[in-house]
Formats: sequence, structure tokens, C-alpha cells
Amino acid sequence: MSEADPPAALRWLLLFHQIPPKPAYLRVKTWRRLQSIGAVALKNAVYALPASAEALEDLQWLRREIIDGGGEASICEARLVDGITDDEARNLFLAARDADYGELIEEARRLNVEADDARTRLSRLRRRFEEIRRIDFFGGEGREAADGLLTEIEQKLGRGLAPMSEALSELKDRVWVTRRGVQVDRIASAWLIRRFIDPKARFKFVVPHGYVPKPGEIRFDTFEGEFTHEGDRCTFEVLALRFGRDDPALTAIAEIVHDIDLKDGKFGREEASGLALAFSGIAAGESADEARLEKGGSLLDGLYRHFGGRA
Repeated sequence: MSEADPPAALRWLLLFHQIPPKPAYLRVKTWRRLQSIGAVALKNAVYALPASAEALEDLQWLRREIIDGGGEASICEARLVDGITDDEARNLFLAARDADYGELIEEARRLNVEADDARTRLSRLRRRFEEIRRIDFFGGEGREAADGLLTEIEQKLGRGLAPMSEALSELKDRVWVTRRGVQVDRIASAWLIRRFIDPKARFKFVVPHGYVPKPGEIRFDTFEGEFTHEGDRCTFEVLALRFGRDDPALTAIAEIVHDIDLKDGKFGREEASGLALAFSGIAAGESADEARLEKGGSLLDGLYRHFGGRA
């Protein structure tokens, strides 16, 4: 980055759009999509997101939907130089996310832990929390309170991850679905799936939102996926724990993947920073998801052997 380049946090993606009166559903559909990707309105027809590759992909898909519905839409990357400031824009995002966390907290407080459906409702709340956290670009104040309350309820219910090794036979020769643009958690999860769960696994990479799974498909590291983040565990950790592998090498890799993916330093693995660069290099050098899985898998094979993993 040159001295003249602005820091990444000061760059924004703006969606300008115009929607015709008919079909009437298009306006509602567009508004819901904007909410789901975390965009906020700067003006009636101008929505903003912090600039990132995933945000651009989200807006490009939305732009296509608007145009296919007979509307008009354009996307630009910009800096805010006059009028609304960066701090004011950040505050719009923070206010939106804190409102989301507030609604979640209210619902969690109404949850009766003695009810028969308590675990199901708690699971839905946890998935909703992860959905909000994904679009909480600036770390809203409500995040910690919401996470803490859900964790407290989980402890009351004695919620754990029971091993599911007896179900392995049902997960053979399946199609495993995840989001496009795989990074460390999805690369590592795919490696674990193919090596320890389903050797003939086929992988499908889909858009982050709106995909409807086909019968027999298994989703991982996706919203409402069969295997995804649970509590403070990344998807790789969930898979390793669910299938009951008593394998110190996998445990070590799970701790590294956690520290890279969640960036919370929970395990303090000294290998995390170097491997984060290695996975970042794979993503930068390979645009195709299958190629990322192949190169990432080779890296993980070596890491597994390094930690004394069983053949």
C-alpha cells in the first residue's frame, strides 16, 4: 500500500438502484436481501457495505436480481469525502446490529429451559446469532452480551456435542455443499470430510445466501447448515468432535484452524500466524475452489503427519 492509498476501512461499496412499481414483490425481496447481507441505507435508494470481496459478490448477485426484475442498479467502490463521514456510516452499521442483538437477547430471555422445545429454540437462536455476527462488520456492543446469554442458557441445558461415529455409514458418497470462495475453515473441513468421513465426497460451492439444498445434500459452514459453527467452535472443530475421533493430531489442527478463523487467540497456537499466511496465499493464488481444496489438503496432510497423525 502506498502512502496515497487510503486504509481498507475507509473504502465502501455503494449500491444505487431503482425498482419499478411492478412486480410488487421485487421491492420487498430487495429490501430483505439488503437486510440479510447487512447493508445500511445512506439514502432511500443508496445502500452501503464495507468494501470486501464477499460484499461485492453479494451486491453483484442482488444487482442481477434487480435487473432481471426490470429495475436498474449500479455498484461503485468509493470513499466518503463530504457529507456523511466514515464514523457516521460506521455508527449506522453499529446501530443496526445492536438492534438485531437486542431482539435476540429479548427472545433468549423469554426461552423456558424446561420446555420440550428448548433445545430446538436455542439452536435457532444460536444460528441467528451467527447470522448477525457475520454481518457485524464493526463489532457491535451487543455481541458480547448476546453470546454470553446464549452460552449461559447452553450451560443450563447441558448442551454438548455428542459423538456421532455411529452415523458415519449414512454419510458416504454424498454431495457436500458450502459457500464459494473457500477459506481456512471450509478448506480444512473439506479435507477432514474427505479423509475421515466420506472418501468419495463431492463438493459443491454455492452463493452465500438463498441456496436451497437438493435431497441428500449436506451443507457445512453455511447458514442453517447441518454442520457449521456452534457456540465458539468453528466448523472444523464441530466436525472433529461430532464424529468422535480421539486423535491428538486432529485436535492440534482444530486449535490452529480455530485461532486462524475466529481470530480470538483462544488456543494461542504459535503455528497459527504462519499457517494463516499459507492459506491466504492459496486463496490469493487460486480462484477455483477445487484448486484451493487440493492445495490446502496437501498442506493439511503434511501438518497432520507433523503432529504424528495416524495413517
